[in-house]
Amino acid sequence: MKIGLFCLAENYSGNVNESILEQLHLVELADELGFDEAWFGEHHFNAFSVIPDPASMIAYCAASTGRIRLGTAGFLAPFYHPVRLAESIAVLDNLSKGRINAGFAKGGFAPDTRHFVRSKEELKIVMFETVESIDLLLHGKPTEYNGQFVHINNALLAPLPLQQEIPFYIATFSSEETIAFAATHGYGLMMSQGASLDECIEARNFYRSIAGHDPQMVVMRVFYVAETTDEAQCGAIPGIDHFVKCMRAAQAEQIQPHFDPENYKALLEERNAFFNGAKFFENGIIGSVEECLKTIKTIQKELSNIHLVLKPSSTDYGQNRWMLSRFNTEIRPYI
Repeated sequence: MKIGLFCLAENYSGNVNESILEQLHLVELADELGFDEAWFGEHHFNAFSVIPDPASMIAYCAASTGRIRLGTAGFLAPFYHPVRLAESIAVLDNLSKGRINAGFAKGGFAPDTRHFVRSKEELKIVMFETVESIDLLLHGKPTEYNGQFVHINNALLAPLPLQQEIPFYIATFSSEETIAFAATHGYGLMMSQGASLDECIEARNFYRSIAGHDPQMVVMRVFYVAETTDEAQCGAIPGIDHFVKCMRAAQAEQIQPHFDPENYKALLEERNAFFNGAKFFENGIIGSVEECLKTIKTIQKELSNIHLVLKPSSTDYGQNRWMLSRFNTEIRPYI
């Protein structure tokens, strides 16, 4: 089991600079503690999760850390030109001396699709085409790609990454089409904080039915440890609640005239499922040391090839540092 840190640069204080730096310092702490990975989200037009440019955050951490792998959870692939994103990934891999994990997601918040000029209906196929073409480019051969949305004419990437095979991961909640895409290409899966263990198992089983093996699976989990389970639950609720409110607010724009209302309703329901505070809480690693350890061992028993990625969920930076340290001394040695 790999242990990771989920990074969203959450701005509880109202001070953007402070929030960004605190997130970077948490990554440095995770590196010192021997965590395996740090994973950076990507959110645009968002005053709470101030992380519109994960590549910049990773570049900083490539210089300030020495061992921890640095990943994206994930690049919002439909909003990038694939050549430009492939170049960024290659440079980051060189800066970090071969420590990059490349995760991709399709996005879907209303401001993003409006300002980056993508319809919600096309996001998934654009993500698939962008990821496929980036994979080709990073292997250092002249790349021809002619998809529905992505077209590349004999591009040869330079520089190339240090890793011969950068690990790719695809974000999904329960989409069989997305899981099948990942399985067909041998990419890993990234599961939301709200994905239940049963949903992770179902995704694993469907992937296995196509690929013939289990995926590398990144499982995000809200994390809060305290002396008692009651104390941990009380501590976790404010952060979860505020995060969910902010994420739902980010999507709450008017339906665009050309959208089909029923399809749009389904898309909104998907986003509400993705940002479901009750599911974050129910599936989180929240409680006393003993309760957290029990939850982790249950996950570990059911899933192989797992990357357990913790999102410390206090609204207080100092408390989050303390919880990571406590995890490392009182929980991690026993998993």
